[in-house]
Amino acid sequence: MDNSNDLFSGLPRPPKPEAAEKPDVKVEKPAPAPRAAPATSSAEEYGASSIRVLEGLEPVRMRPGMYIGGTDEKALHHLFAEVIDNAMDEAVAGHANFIEVYLDRQGYLTVTDNGRGIPVENHPQVPGKSTLEVIMTKLHAGGKFDGKAYETSGGLHGVGVSVVNALSDDLEVEVARNRKLYRQRFSRGLPVGGLEELGDVHNRRGTRVRFHPDPQIFGDHARFEPARVFRMARSKAYLFGGVEIRWSCDPKLAPEGADVPEKAVFHFPGGLKDYLKATMGNEFTVTREIFAGKSEKESGHGSLEWAITWYGGDPQIHSYCNTIPTPEGGTHEAGFRIALTKGLKNYADLTQNKRAANITTDDVMISGVGMLSIFIREPEFVGQTKDKLATVEAQRLVENTLRDPFDHYLTDNPAEAEKLLEWVIERSDERMRRRKEKEVNRKTAVRKLRLPGKLADCSQSAAEGAELFLVEGDSAGGSAKQARNRTNQAILPLRGKILNVASAGREKLSANQQITDLVQALGCGTRTKYREEDLRYQRIVVMTDADVDGAHIASLLITFFYQEMPELIRQGHLFLAVPPLYKITQGSKSIYARDDAHRQELMQTEFKGKGKVEISRFKGLGEMLPGQLKETTMDPAKRTLLRVEIDEVDFEGTRDAVDNLMGTKADARFRFIQERAAFADDLDI
Repeated sequence: MDNSNDLFSGLPRPPKPEAAEKPDVKVEKPAPAPRAAPATSSAEEYGASSIRVLEGLEPVRMRPGMYIGGTDEKALHHLFAEVIDNAMDEAVAGHANFIEVYLDRQGYLTVTDNGRGIPVENHPQVPGKSTLEVIMTKLHAGGKFDGKAYETSGGLHGVGVSVVNALSDDLEVEVARNRKLYRQRFSRGLPVGGLEELGDVHNRRGTRVRFHPDPQIFGDHARFEPARVFRMARSKAYLFGGVEIRWSCDPKLAPEGADVPEKAVFHFPGGLKDYLKATMGNEFTVTREIFAGKSEKESGHGSLEWAITWYGGDPQIHSYCNTIPTPEGGTHEAGFRIALTKGLKNYADLTQNKRAANITTDDVMISGVGMLSIFIREPEFVGQTKDKLATVEAQRLVENTLRDPFDHYLTDNPAEAEKLLEWVIERSDERMRRRKEKEVNRKTAVRKLRLPGKLADCSQSAAEGAELFLVEGDSAGGSAKQARNRTNQAILPLRGKILNVASAGREKLSANQQITDLVQALGCGTRTKYREEDLRYQRIVVMTDADVDGAHIASLLITFFYQEMPELIRQGHLFLAVPPLYKITQGSKSIYARDDAHRQELMQTEFKGKGKVEISRFKGLGEMLPGQLKETTMDPAKRTLLRVEIDEVDFEGTRDAVDNLMGTKADARFRFIQERAAFADDLDI
């Protein structure tokens, strides 16, 4: 250990989905004949038998990435999104007012609504099969094609729930409709028996879907993450004020102190504004009033709701279309940005503020935090996972709808409008200043490097004494930028978990933006091109949350340096920050505790006196005030750093351990964990 003297939670952008859907026909060419074999005719090599037609839901199981973007954790949770989106469509259409979500210990997820219920009568186009079975077992079968059953909806292609069915080893649907209860079970896309009529029911209607992801697709150890499912369910409540979300899970999944409760009910009649106000809490904002509102749906047009404010951190704009998250933005976000920029420029013209002439949409949005939710008919998305909206009309709708409300917001609050305008102009001046600095050639070779835009560099040019903090997420990055010593401390925020370099090829490595940014910031090259004299910082400090995700991110970064820059570690440049997990307060006395053991030690030694003791747990660096982050983690006079070293005595053992834990061989990793499972205790799961 080296006791070195030397507000908002942001959402990672998920990886882009795979390419657009491919036809359900697979061409399989037989292996080429051995060279010694006589030549055969092209008809024998490639004929009718070479063409395979995939039936039913076979395409989904064979190529899940085409439908849910892969088979990773994000794709697994996309199954839940598809099911709850169907329930939300019923609510938005006015047929349901509550949705229940339950997660059990066995990994089954249940979503129940009180809507109309899936039709169960025989389908006219598929004789002998119920409509329920057709919907669950056929791609492109649904009630959202002609707009009669749903005016706006998240599902468009009729593949959502059938994809969930295809990728679940066990799925059960119950439908309460016309005072009758029906049930049918499925496994891996195929019905297990027919539709059962269970008898009369009263005071119940709607659809209940209970499913378990198939381990053949997602892996034996893949499980829904309770906190993530909880957040996804909660978000639906504030996106549509007319629905109540009822969350529950097995008590074992919600231990005391966890981020997820055992039971909760969400209802936000005030919509996005109420949610944003509650989320921001006492966070600094440029204006006192949130700019928020909603438009009523007009005939033939869509409707939208918005809420935005400006603060001292990095931009966090979350957008949705028909309650579907669009993490990669799209045309509706473009309209949002344009409307706000035009509104501020118009206000500047009205007040004859000529300094606003150069402001851009980036200047306006660089510190914006808020949400935009739009409802339109037949939206067009980029890919089946719907991460980006492509509907051209959405931009025009948002821009036209926001124009007058934003003008009124500014003119009705001139003092607040002036503060916002000055804030944006400062961002513009800073951008122009950075651009001019880039145009000036640096005097040394080190300063000729092209630096990533995310990097908040320090002012000193010498590497001696300079520190680079690698921070998890934009929210924590915003706090770190305010807490740092600008003279010698630089901040590089990393969005989410970086690529696991131990299992990635060189081509994938060079194409990864986060790794490219990191290499550019360090300036010393990698592997055989590493040059110690070109390293721009004396210390590289990995600063992540004190939880499992933070430890995982730290391990990925250590793996990167071990594989790509081992000499950097050998020269003693790599450190791990040790942020506190708890703050213990008694009266005017406050002490930070690194972990549970340290907390217990402090309780026995420092807080034995009279008076109430309050213990607060930090959920992440982004929740810490800049002053707290500086005092506990960044100030060299008070912080604790752990130096990362390579065991040169047992170098082969170290390399084997990295390969087993981070490499491509899952069986080696599983064996490594099994052999050491008995030594694991106090797990944060």
